[in-house]
Amino acid sequence: MRFFIDQHGCAKNQVDGEEIVARLEAEGHTECLSPEEADLFLVNSCGFIEGAKKESIDAVLELRERFPGKKILLAGCLAQRYALALADELPEADGIVGNADLAAVAVAAAGIAAGERPVLVPKAAPRIGDFPRKRLFDYPGLAHVKITEGCSNKCAYCAIPLIRGELRSRLPTEVVEECRVLLARGIKEIVLVGQDLGSYGKDREARGLLPELLAALSKLPGDFRVRVLYIHPDNFPRGILPIMKVDPRILPYFDLPFQHASSRILKSMNRRGDAATYLELVAHIRETLPDAMIRSTFLVGFPGETEADFDALTAFQEAARLDWLGSFAYSREEDTPAFAFKGKVPKKTAAARKKAVEEIQERITRERLERFVGRELEVLVEERVRKSGEADDEELAIGRAYCQAPDVDGLTVLRGDAEPGTMVRARILAVTGVDLDALILDVAPGTSASARPESSVGGMGEIDGGRGR
Repeated sequence: MRFFIDQHGCAKNQVDGEEIVARLEAEGHTECLSPEEADLFLVNSCGFIEGAKKESIDAVLELRERFPGKKILLAGCLAQRYALALADELPEADGIVGNADLAAVAVAAAGIAAGERPVLVPKAAPRIGDFPRKRLFDYPGLAHVKITEGCSNKCAYCAIPLIRGELRSRLPTEVVEECRVLLARGIKEIVLVGQDLGSYGKDREARGLLPELLAALSKLPGDFRVRVLYIHPDNFPRGILPIMKVDPRILPYFDLPFQHASSRILKSMNRRGDAATYLELVAHIRETLPDAMIRSTFLVGFPGETEADFDALTAFQEAARLDWLGSFAYSREEDTPAFAFKGKVPKKTAAARKKAVEEIQERITRERLERFVGRELEVLVEERVRKSGEADDEELAIGRAYCQAPDVDGLTVLRGDAEPGTMVRARILAVTGVDLDALILDVAPGTSASARPESSVGGMGEIDGGRGR
């Protein structure tokens, strides 16, 4: 069959999607990059929070309306968690298959081809990450590598253990070998992902293995960089800091989802930290690595959150001066401990708190980015663009410096032309909103200044459009 994959959810789900494509192609199916050419649509769904679930279901409904005669297979997190219910309530799907073992996707596709309506809820795969991915869904030069599956932290609000199970870690040797292969393919930035990389290896040994893994990656030759996402702050392995200090290719970028700062709310969330502990961690990271970038996530509107609790959160935000921050309003998820908690916060109140956090952070982020003005940074080029609407078109490109993670942070707008997938050195000229404006100083070999740009935009303010940030 010819199939088209419709991706939803996080970077970990993206890695799953890449493996699904490779598995289906190994069975003789052909991926189509245009939905009109496909016989089978595979919706790789997200089931983390209410909005993500709705988005995935709406994708199935829209595909059914647009292509009434074609087959639809619902896969991913939503399918793993609600397979039996969806089998009854979503007749628009011709099959449903969970993501605990991605080998089941090929089985489900074969069932649909045979005229069946498979509903599969696989058990956890014996191994993760051992099926080679051919096509990557990332921008040129970038690849995500999943090093853990599942999570054992048991945060009261989180459905991840219900979907992906307990923590399972890959061996460091397996991860290093995969990274070696990717670097040989020309990858310039490897992003290590998992639900909590601070716990990486604890299911295998009494200690975490992230420092050991980064030390092994540091021994690989070549010009590349490694980014680590995400680390639960209660499990932060301080042994990674000396490795980053010695090898600048292991980027001093940290995504630490603090979620809150009120001790009462953190305890209710089943998290061990508090504001003082988290501020000390931030200070220690910055003292050890002055160029460190720290991103976090805040969860507002958790059951029982009072104005005093929220004030504690914003006070922490001002004190920590985080470089980047994502904020979310609490989503009540069945079968999680928090589902039964009393003290529901009205949605309107939660939305107002989310907006307040975002407004504070926009100011802090701009202030934090100012320290890069005048400096020279290496930037991974992702796209060519053209600033149009003037007498003379200006060659521009979009990329990311070490201080910007894919899809979630600001971008670097590069004045000059460079090949996507190459690394260039650029001088930062200014901060524009939450983006950096930069001038290319040198271009990697092989870049053609006369090559046609791949997209056009109306002006600097529109360059970020459509990238999902």
